[in-house]
Amino acid sequence: MATVDECRNVLEKLAGKVAKKSGDFDGLDGFERTLACDITDLDTSFNASISEGKLANLMDGDNADAEVRVSVASDDLVALSKKELKPAKAFLTGKIKVKASVKDLAKLRKALKVD
Repeated sequence: MATVDECRNVLEKLAGKVAKKSGDFDGLDGFERTLACDITDLDTSFNASISEGKLANLMDGDNADAEVRVSVASDDLVALSKKELKPAKAFLTGKIKVKASVKDLAKLRKALKVD
């Protein structure tokens, strides 16, 4: 089981990668959402905002009103970051769960596709 600090570091690195590529995304003008990420096995959450293709303001704690909610186990989050687990496979096998509108899912897929 990964630690809370390891999960925070993975999310911070993801935020940095998304920020670097944010100019590459078409159709994200005006796309602003709140995001919560639940680390299921650690009983902890993080929250952030998504704006113009950037993941920003990552903080510890839940946002009960988040428009997008991601649930993932700590080891799966780390495996995703190391490319040991592919995002599509994780989603299809239920290792990562995303609650959002279909429209938001399509935009998030584009915004969060990072190397």
